[in-house]
Amino acid sequence: MASPVGTRVRPPRPSRPDRVVPTWVDPVAVQASEAVGGPWGRHAVTGRALFWTPLRVCLLFATLVLSLAWIKEAPCASGNWVGHLQYTHFCYSDTVPLFGLHHLDTGAVPYLDSSVEYPVLTGAFMALAAALGRGYDGAVEKIGLLPDVPPVQSYYVATCLLLSVCALITVRAVLGLSGRRPWDAAMIGLSPLLFVHAFTNWDLFAVVLATLGLWAWARRRPVLAGILLGLGVAAKLYPVLLLLALFLLCLRAGRLRAWLRTAVAAAAVWTAVNAPIAVLAPENWSRFFSLNRSRPADPDSIWNLLLAASHNRILDGALAPGETPTVLNAVVAVLLVLMVAGAAWLTLAAPVRPRVAQLAFLLVAGFLLLNKVWSPQYSLWLLPLAVLARPRWRSLLAWQATEALLWVPRLLWYLGTDNRGIGAQWFYLAVSIRDLAVVVLMALVVRDVLHPDADPVRSSWPGTDDPAGGVLDQATDVVVLGSRGRSMSRRVEPGGFREE
Repeated sequence: MASPVGTRVRPPRPSRPDRVVPTWVDPVAVQASEAVGGPWGRHAVTGRALFWTPLRVCLLFATLVLSLAWIKEAPCASGNWVGHLQYTHFCYSDTVPLFGLHHLDTGAVPYLDSSVEYPVLTGAFMALAAALGRGYDGAVEKIGLLPDVPPVQSYYVATCLLLSVCALITVRAVLGLSGRRPWDAAMIGLSPLLFVHAFTNWDLFAVVLATLGLWAWARRRPVLAGILLGLGVAAKLYPVLLLLALFLLCLRAGRLRAWLRTAVAAAAVWTAVNAPIAVLAPENWSRFFSLNRSRPADPDSIWNLLLAASHNRILDGALAPGETPTVLNAVVAVLLVLMVAGAAWLTLAAPVRPRVAQLAFLLVAGFLLLNKVWSPQYSLWLLPLAVLARPRWRSLLAWQATEALLWVPRLLWYLGTDNRGIGAQWFYLAVSIRDLAVVVLMALVVRDVLHPDADPVRSSWPGTDDPAGGVLDQATDVVVLGSRGRSMSRRVEPGGFREE
């Protein structure tokens, strides 16, 4: 129908995006978008893609990075590490030598038939990969058309495929925890840390269980969250810190009943997984705990740096083989208690209750910095928590760059100067830079907690409190130090560029 003479017809106004657009709020995303035509337009419409949804794009990113990680690892897959190939090609993985060391090549069952220094569920993961590898080897013998590879290679390929599935599910869980920021999951898929350490050890298995547990908590399913976190603790102990973070936040919000349901479910599942092995093979089951007590400072730990700088004149000094570092254990225990006390004060005294991911990241990062063991792949524990705690490309990439670069001097140091490697001082320098990057990232998260208007999550969408909070989201505070409780975080309008 024609418009009346003399009147103007206004074009329809573009609908407001239903999600945070990265190229509108993150300077790194803005710069990267120039390669594909620039930032998202003012009149562009979101949510209309038939296939390439944010989830599928983020999964594609992860698939590409995992494929590159496999290409990097391929030279080591056969187990033929002649000439220190694992160091010269930067493809070392614990999974390859432990295949024979734990007698997985002969069909041994971890704990029951061989001693394993990992928690029970990680041992089950190893056994599953070995079973899949033996299944492939049997198919080769029967069919004869499949590539014939050494048993360790078929096992290693199965391990990498299972870990890749864990990584993809982690991407999905992070997207579910991101609320109105689904593209934050791309920070997992495109992670340099994932590229370097996806297949270094079995830690991605624990990471996916812990992240799924947080996702279940965000969906207000505390029992399911407890089950998944309990399974995570049965694979690696660090998800206990996530339960601690939830306890402190529930204490402030007066939601301890929900936390108790989660904690009881986690304890029940952990007991159900561990009890049979503890009864049938108590000595092998307890090896993980005894090893953690007796092992010295890890090369990547701050304690090893202090020992090297003092020429072993502090703490326990030089240890004999197998000697327990009693002084170091005591110092680490005291500092970890103080770290938890500091996190508790921050939780109860902050002007607005911290988000789940913020407190969880601070606890896990503080644990890694103060603990006497920081294996390279442990940094994967931080990846989903860091993305959810502070989804800013610049700071995340800066931290992960130090993690990725640390892998090079570490392996060249293991190679030794006699084989054209490097001296320990270069490795110590790389460790110090990585530790500094983690401290800076922690400081940025603490700043966001103390000044919630600068929090990139809370400032990105009106009325956002905690997308991963579950029963904590929009909850009224009950226990607060120094101020009255608030029903929710401040309502802040979407901010501009706040990256520093």
